[in-house]
Amino acid sequence: MPGSGDNPVSVNRPGEKAVDVDIAADLILAGALALAWLAAGLVADALPAARSARELRRRAGTLTALVAAGATVFVAVPVVTWIVPGTSAAPAAALLPAVPGLIVLTLGVRRLGQVRRGAGAFATAPQTPVPPALRAAAAHPLILVPMQVTGLAALVGLPIAARLVDVPGTDVAGIAITVVGAAVVAIGVRAAVRHSRLSLLVLAPIGRNRPRVPLSR
Repeated sequence: MPGSGDNPVSVNRPGEKAVDVDIAADLILAGALALAWLAAGLVADALPAARSARELRRRAGTLTALVAAGATVFVAVPVVTWIVPGTSAAPAAALLPAVPGLIVLTLGVRRLGQVRRGAGAFATAPQTPVPPALRAAAAHPLILVPMQVTGLAALVGLPIAARLVDVPGTDVAGIAITVVGAAVVAIGVRAAVRHSRLSLLVLAPIGRNRPRVPLSR
C-alpha cells in the first residue's frame, strides 16, 4: 500500500513510564535523606561556635529535629518501597548511610541531649557565655563525625537511586566508597583536633589558679 510507512506511529510504552515513576520516587526519598543529614552535619559543625547558652540550646534543639527528620526518612524508605509497586533502588541507596546513622541514633543523640540539658541549666541567665566544658562537649567527635558521614554517604546514594550506578561489582561505586572513606578520616581528624583544643581550654583555668609553691633556696 503506497504511503503506508510515511507517517510514524507513536508507540505507548507503559513499562518505561513505570520505571520513570520508580526512579522519581527513589530520588525523592534519597534526596530527602541527603538533605536532612547534610543539614544536620552543618548544624553540628556550628554547634560549638554558639556565643551564649540560649543560642547553644537553640542549635541543639534544631539539630535534634534534623536528626529526627533523617531517622523518619530512614523509616519511610522501606514503607514506601513496600507500598509503591515496582522495583526500587532506594533501599540500596539508604544502606550506606544507615551504618553511621545508627551510630548517631545510639551514641550521638545521647551526647546531644547532654549538651542541650547543660545549656538549659542557664535558662535563668540565657545570655551567659558558653562554659568551656560545655563547648568542648558540643564539639565531641561522636556528635559531629557520624552526622557528617551520614550526610556524605546519603549524597553518594543519589546516583544509586537514579539507577546511574549499580551497587554490586561496579568501579564507580568502589571509587565513591573510597572517596567517602577518605572524607571520614579527614572529618574524624578535624573533629578530634578541635575537641582536644577545646578540652585544653577547660583545663587552662585549673593551671592558672594552681597555688604556686615557693622554691626553697
